[in-house]
Amino acid sequence: MRNSLIVAIIAVLVVLYSSIFTVKEGERGIVLRFGKVIRDAENKPVIYEPGLHFKIPFMETVKNLDARIQTMDIKADRFLTRENKDLIVDSYLKWRINDFSRYYLATGNGDVIRAETILKRKFSDRLRSEIGRLDVRGIVTDSRGRLTTDVRDALNLGTQEESGKTDVDNAIASAAALVEKETKGKQAAINPNSMAALGIEVVDVRIKQINLPQEISEAIYQRMRADREAEARLLRSEGLEEAEKIRAAADKTATEIKAEAQSEALVLRGEGDAEATKLFADAFNKDPEFYAFIRSLRAYEKSFKNDGNDVMVLSPDTDFFRYMKAPTK
Repeated sequence: MRNSLIVAIIAVLVVLYSSIFTVKEGERGIVLRFGKVIRDAENKPVIYEPGLHFKIPFMETVKNLDARIQTMDIKADRFLTRENKDLIVDSYLKWRINDFSRYYLATGNGDVIRAETILKRKFSDRLRSEIGRLDVRGIVTDSRGRLTTDVRDALNLGTQEESGKTDVDNAIASAAALVEKETKGKQAAINPNSMAALGIEVVDVRIKQINLPQEISEAIYQRMRADREAEARLLRSEGLEEAEKIRAAADKTATEIKAEAQSEALVLRGEGDAEATKLFADAFNKDPEFYAFIRSLRAYEKSFKNDGNDVMVLSPDTDFFRYMKAPTK
């Protein structure tokens, strides 16, 4: 009896545990009964908000969908501007599910990979169309914010273009037609050319980087390098010319200063010689004999050196030796 009670309690607990499911914050739940979605009176999938919920055990399963904003990085691609110039644009976008019922039906049971594939292709086509309307200057300056806003609005609201539909437009239209068929047309009218047809809202679009293609960048860099080298050569030649001017002016100034100094030196030397001559003349006039005696002593001093090797061949009676003789009365 006790064992049966324990088994019954365990069975009840297992059934109770299997009947309860939790939808986490940031998620939404869709219940499937034998693989088919539980729907409401309008034939739309029933969406379960975050919290604790109940289901029929062993018969129903839960499919959770991410309700948070998701970031999708777009690989850098080549785009053509209005003036037929290539640009390499690196971008990303943020999106979220705003209609879980439509999203689940349109993407084939909430297939995230399929949704992102369609969104990426649609975004690339829309960005290519918007860039094709602008020139390079408009893209890299003030028009970038308007460009991303236009792309986001075009993704969310769609466009009125009826001709030239791409494969991704046809895929979105097919998904929207499937939703209308599943819900028996009990849905608000939505532009089948927009991401809203898949239950997706594009929150933000951003361009991370805009570059020129490698071959164009190399050509621009080479031209810039050549321009800078030409400018450097011009500045260098102007500097050499200015240096030559300064050097010539300095040489001219130095030559003028030297000439003035030599001229002044010659004048001073002449004045000194004249003063010396005047002094000699005054001395001679005062005592000619004494002056002749001093002059002879200086001549002896210069003529006879201390090394003893001097030889002079002169007559002893010459007037040069008169002061070396014994004095006479």
